[in-house]
Amino acid sequence: MIRKLLTLCMLSATLAAASAYAQDNALVVSTWGGSFRDLIDENIGKEFTKQTGVPVKYVTGGTIDRLNKAKLASKPESDITFTTSHVGWLYVNGDLFEQLDTSKIPNASRLVDRAKISPYHIGSWAYVYSIGYRPDLLPPSVKFESWNDLWNPALKGKISAPDFDPSHLIAVSAMLSGGDAKSWEKGQDKLKALKPNFKAFYTNDANAQQLIATGETPVEVILSMNAYHMASQGVPIKVVMPKEGAVLGVDTMAIMKGSTKTDLAYKFLNIALSPEVQSKIVASKKASPVVDNATVSAEDAKLPGVFTTKAQWDSQTIVIDNKLRAEKTAEWRKWFTENVMN
Repeated sequence: MIRKLLTLCMLSATLAAASAYAQDNALVVSTWGGSFRDLIDENIGKEFTKQTGVPVKYVTGGTIDRLNKAKLASKPESDITFTTSHVGWLYVNGDLFEQLDTSKIPNASRLVDRAKISPYHIGSWAYVYSIGYRPDLLPPSVKFESWNDLWNPALKGKISAPDFDPSHLIAVSAMLSGGDAKSWEKGQDKLKALKPNFKAFYTNDANAQQLIATGETPVEVILSMNAYHMASQGVPIKVVMPKEGAVLGVDTMAIMKGSTKTDLAYKFLNIALSPEVQSKIVASKKASPVVDNATVSAEDAKLPGVFTTKAQWDSQTIVIDNKLRAEKTAEWRKWFTENVMN
């Protein structure tokens, strides 16, 4: 009996040591939580571990929270960071990202132009912020062919939009007023005029999905991937491509400066951009692939925000300059809070 107990103790100690070793030698990835963490793990992380034998550990949090944490850290908490294209520039400005050697990322040669963000961070998938709505909760006369249709008086108290990043509506209002994101002040009066149509402002993806799923706000300025997720859950939501285009979003990945696992990090990035993985991301999450050799089903290719040709990338997107957006988001949010939300 004593021998059996000693054997069991030794086995437990060995397994614990092996587990601790695996965690210490894991590739650490910083990302959002919830469905986006699952997207990375299911489509990239597991394939990486399959090819290398190295486990992947995730640290999660909000976009700005993770940025602030990285700025204060004496050494990087992660080896790879996923963030938005414009917030990525704030990491770059803070000297937090490693300059990428694309010769170590062969699949990066197939990146579409819009995914070549900087020498430090590159696209992982794309999406749009557009108009999502519930046809079952609106009069048949309400149509969404243009962004201007959000100003329809019939939509009074029916719209929701993000409170954390008003850049989409800032850019759209400026464009509809003869300007652009750089001359965003031109759209201020236009955006103020939309105030009566707002019912709520969502704080995160889960809150956004709840508002439209319950019907509290049957119209929403929505991230396309979230809308397609809800549609798969049975919510009768439709996403439109306004004639002016939809606001492009590109999530990006980068290697943290100071990482001790850069070779593995490059392997991870290359796997993420493989046509097989990109095809899986499109099929499972209805994101737009950022390489030009991914396979997209005919059904998915019809979805607004899933781009398969250069013509679509060029003509169906409203592009906000990433550097400008990084510099202006705080100012835009302050103005939006004071003049539209309050």
